[in-house]
Amino acid sequence: MSDDIHRDIHRIDDTSRILTPALVLYPEIIDANIANTIRLLGGDVNRWRPHVKTSKLGWTVRRLLEHGVRAVKCSTTLELLTACEAGVGDALLAYPVVNANATRVRAIAAQFPGVRVSALVENVGQLSAWADAAVGIFIDVNSGMNRTGIDPARAEEVLRVARAAGARLRGLHFYDGHLGDESMVERTVIAHEGYDRLMELVAFLESSGVSLEEVITSGTPAFPCAMAYQPFRQGQWVHRVSPGTVVYGDCTSSHELPDMGYRTAVLVLATVVSHPRPGRITCDAGHKAVSADAGVPTCRVLGRPDLEPQSPNEEHLPITVKEGAPVPAIGDTLYLLPRHVCPTVNNFDHAVLVVRGRVEGVERVTARGREAPLS
Repeated sequence: MSDDIHRDIHRIDDTSRILTPALVLYPEIIDANIANTIRLLGGDVNRWRPHVKTSKLGWTVRRLLEHGVRAVKCSTTLELLTACEAGVGDALLAYPVVNANATRVRAIAAQFPGVRVSALVENVGQLSAWADAAVGIFIDVNSGMNRTGIDPARAEEVLRVARAAGARLRGLHFYDGHLGDESMVERTVIAHEGYDRLMELVAFLESSGVSLEEVITSGTPAFPCAMAYQPFRQGQWVHRVSPGTVVYGDCTSSHELPDMGYRTAVLVLATVVSHPRPGRITCDAGHKAVSADAGVPTCRVLGRPDLEPQSPNEEHLPITVKEGAPVPAIGDTLYLLPRHVCPTVNNFDHAVLVVRGRVEGVERVTARGREAPLS
């Protein structure tokens, strides 16, 4: 994902009224990234179930809907509520919710009877949470990420869950989000080995009389691998990929999906606030603005490779200025491309919409944080 092409489109004509740090969204580029994803899916938007943990805004979810997206997945009840309120037709809570969280999902499903709400399970016991609820079931299959799910080698256990789910069973969920550091060639080989194991499980289930409606794989780093896997096109079920970061882009996805037509659609606008010593500046975008979960540097400065972000504090981001490079003045604004955009979006209550250098409005980051813990 290149931040070098069309660099001028990121520059805001007048930043004097904007409180920084600020989350900045570029609607035209978001639209282009959505269209590019659909193009990479061969024009079949039905094969995309984007994860809205990245999008976060009801505004962005509605943008996806305008391009024909109808199915999404999410991780929190607030994301689920945001997706339902935005008008999606199908929403999977791709997280193993239990106890009060499961009760809340049931309530949201009842509130939006026109939305096909589904949940993940990985054992028979979890099915009791969804008894007599208008909630479909996806079985979570461990891709090797070892975060959640049933090992595909434990086919008999998957079959027990599938039979216990009965008519509520919709399909399988197989998230291989741990792939990304390898080259695309190496990543594809590893991903396809995992998909081979998944297809063996699918064949076993079908031979045992289990009917599947959908098989979901692949976030951002692996979705090109999934699109190149021919058996996914040959099943009696729908195969969907679930990249979400591609809508906005960040440093990591730029590395993972080079030369695939994506552009930077979200930045953090920051202001230089100090010159603590020669060769060092500080701006107001610490880790409470630009997430540090993916490591340091947390971002890079758009158009300024001579500025090197250092380890952030809560509200301060020290930046080293390379020798001989011009030093930004106190009060100058910088455009920061996050290393990981998803939790960065979650750091902000609002997003500034910028079109052709002009501020066109402000939208609430609807799914930021979580719902109130007690109703």
